[in-house]
Amino acid sequence: MPELPEVEVTRRGIAAGVAGRRLDRAVLRAPALRYPVPAGLARRLAGRTLRAVERRGKYLLLDFGSGHLLIHLGMSGSLRFVAPGARPGQHDHADFVFGAKGNERVLRYTDPRRFGALLWLEGDPLAHPLLAKLGIEPLTRAFTAKWLHAALRGKSVPIKQAIMDGSLVVGVGNIYASESLFDAGIDPRTPAQRLSLARLGLLVPEIKKTLRAAIRAGGSSLRDFCGPDGMGDFQTRHQVYDRAGESCAKCGTPIRQIRQGQRSTYFCPRCQR
Repeated sequence: MPELPEVEVTRRGIAAGVAGRRLDRAVLRAPALRYPVPAGLARRLAGRTLRAVERRGKYLLLDFGSGHLLIHLGMSGSLRFVAPGARPGQHDHADFVFGAKGNERVLRYTDPRRFGALLWLEGDPLAHPLLAKLGIEPLTRAFTAKWLHAALRGKSVPIKQAIMDGSLVVGVGNIYASESLFDAGIDPRTPAQRLSLARLGLLVPEIKKTLRAAIRAGGSSLRDFCGPDGMGDFQTRHQVYDRAGESCAKCGTPIRQIRQGQRSTYFCPRCQR
């Protein structure tokens, strides 16, 4: 599933490729994804200039001036640039063609499982129900140990599940939660409310560091995106995620795998307390 780093890489790729360019036409091939694709969306978009590409959590917001195109990649979606005239495949549900003929850039949306979304938002996009209740952005200055300590007060859920709660903190997916907790030396099973301000002072910087490293590496869970460097390779740098039974790089203890909230969690039982 694309997480914050993969979506941020995609955002940067779109911005570098077509921000400031006019959308000549949109070709929409699916009447619905997770939600119905708005009727008349192609007509509404045609002729508008893409002013900026923004991100809120795992949602992309393409700013066309009087409205925003909201794109969510769901569990299997991707955006990538393709050659003009490239034949669409079965799961290629939309093409956004920027520029006049002879100077076109085609941004293609692919989603095999159709859990993503294409929606048109007018007014303040952050007031939309999909965005209004999202939590704090982890890469902002506002995300501090002091803020997290206050937010976790009274929460008895394990810390890994707490930091993956999108209504609390957005975009810290399963991979990045496991890696951040390992680097901070925190057992993922620890009740969130039991963590001291000092220990959260170790965790918050590791969350930021892990997400930024994944962005620099092009992500680790998205195979096709519109970044300039091809497929992401952060998966080659995982210290615990998907390494059950392998030796911890720090102490040599076998990495353990457990289930938390229907997700696999990986950790070192010696390094993480």
